[in-house]
Amino acid sequence: MGLGVLFSQKDLKKGARGGDKISPTLKRVIVAVIALPPFYLYITKLPPIFFLLLLTTVSVLAQMEFHAMYKTNRLISFSGIISGVILLCLPLIQPSGFSLQTLSFIFPFMLMACTRLFLIKDPSSSLKDISPAVVGFLYIPNLLLAQWHLRLRGYEWILFLYGCVWASDSLAYYIGKGMGKRRLYKEVSPNKTIAGAFGSVIGGMLSALLLGKLMMDNIAFYVLIAMGIAIGSITIVGDLIESMFKRDAGVKDSGSFIPGHGGILDKIDGALFAGPLLYWITLIL
Repeated sequence: MGLGVLFSQKDLKKGARGGDKISPTLKRVIVAVIALPPFYLYITKLPPIFFLLLLTTVSVLAQMEFHAMYKTNRLISFSGIISGVILLCLPLIQPSGFSLQTLSFIFPFMLMACTRLFLIKDPSSSLKDISPAVVGFLYIPNLLLAQWHLRLRGYEWILFLYGCVWASDSLAYYIGKGMGKRRLYKEVSPNKTIAGAFGSVIGGMLSALLLGKLMMDNIAFYVLIAMGIAIGSITIVGDLIESMFKRDAGVKDSGSFIPGHGGILDKIDGALFAGPLLYWITLIL
């Protein structure tokens, strides 16, 4: 098997010419080859607490990108990010007489509102100033928290989640590029196509069957298919929601943290929504 199996001739020629930029396809493969083995070892060999540390780091970086998109005031941005860190650290403590869930929503809003009140004297545009921090807090660390509960059920569920999301994302990209003509939702994301959406569902279904048989052979065939379809579908929704925010903020990518993949938020948008969905599914299995 030669490189032609992975890359088109166009990709190879672009990579060979020093003056040309590396093609997006080649960037994707290089990043995947470099990142996947360490990710696998990190998830499978280290105690669960290290995954919580990873989630917290990702949350901080993704919230920074989100606030940068909306040019959020630095002090308010900091209060939103700290709120996310506190939320993700709550599983490590067991407070008595007060619900963790209640605390996780009351304290962050109090912190962000007080930051706006006492550190920025002008009351005009206060709701506009606070909104990105509140939405960023609800959107990123709150959704990421579901993955911690998945990890507590076994590292297999994290590998299953990201395997399905990455397969969905990849097939959506390549099928959409190769076959996509009709736009899926041009007002939000002009480049996404109906063919790409079908590719996402197919990718989710095939990867769920493969990963399920490798790691969870006690789950029925039809259940794996349903899980894959659900993850493939919600991955597209998560992608569209992030596109909605980017279009509103007037940016193309959330950042450039990962070569060929955009920012952190660009890479986890599907997993943000797929994580809670998969966790809810595990509750009824």
